[in-house]
Amino acid sequence: MTSRPGPLDPTATFYVAGHTGLVGSAVARHLRDRGHTHVVGRSSAELDLRDREATFDFFAETRPRYVVVAAARVGGILANARHPVGFLSDNLRIQTNVLDAALEHRVERLLFLGSSCIYPKHAAQPIVEEALLTGPLEPTNDAYAIAKIAGIHQVQAVRREFGLPWIAAMPTNLYGPGDNFSPTTSHVLPAMIRRFDDAVTHASDHVVNWGTGTPRREFLHVDDLADACVLLLESYDADQHINVGWGQDVSIRQLSQMVADVVGYEGGVEWDTSRPDGTPRKVLDVTRLSTLGWRPRIPLEAGLRSTYAWYRDHAGAPRR
Repeated sequence: MTSRPGPLDPTATFYVAGHTGLVGSAVARHLRDRGHTHVVGRSSAELDLRDREATFDFFAETRPRYVVVAAARVGGILANARHPVGFLSDNLRIQTNVLDAALEHRVERLLFLGSSCIYPKHAAQPIVEEALLTGPLEPTNDAYAIAKIAGIHQVQAVRREFGLPWIAAMPTNLYGPGDNFSPTTSHVLPAMIRRFDDAVTHASDHVVNWGTGTPRREFLHVDDLADACVLLLESYDADQHINVGWGQDVSIRQLSQMVADVVGYEGGVEWDTSRPDGTPRKVLDVTRLSTLGWRPRIPLEAGLRSTYAWYRDHAGAPRR
């Protein structure tokens, strides 16, 4: 008989795919803080999830009872636009291998994590879950979005055919400790942190941001997402994927000023309008999640300050 959602067994083997990344590390940290004693993971150097045989061997060896699929190839607008083949192929292979191996071993509960970029470029705001596949995708990240949409449908197919209470969640834009601050592959918020910090470090009197600054985005701290993941595994059981976010957004121009204030940058800001803006606005309708009694706890300004402190400790070179 299939076990339905309820309290998680803290002694059960819990596999977090992608446990060294931004999301996976937060989920693993949260689980351990809650008393889970057997949280397992493998780095990409130890286990290439694109390798089907190796993935199946890992599941046969560890036999996890619970799984969170946070492993993915991710990147910002530039990386997605330059390498759509890799973002499509790698993510399809990663998630298909993990989901197929989990099905072979009848993993009791599984949470597949996607992204809010799955929704149409011009979806009505705030975006409800039912907006999926109702319009064209944003061209700069359509390959990644298609892969994530396929993952949602695979989870739904497993539910229909095998009756397992697997679920899928679509978080909004995420940030926090462990983020990617690369100048070429990062998302907008960590890219700004690095850019403004470099300007202060090198006493630069101007910073250049991409686009017009007018698009609006929603940002959620990964520690809040990790908390939501556990809640969903314990209390959510439905075919429909579920949005995870604040339901509030800011313009990129407002975000730029907030980052500048946190970093202590007082120079000028220019906007390179030859660079793409991406989707005009993207804020999620979180009604479905709110009915479960969950709300984020970390306001954006506080999250920015703690993330910047982490960056200075782990990724930023000492100021000269």
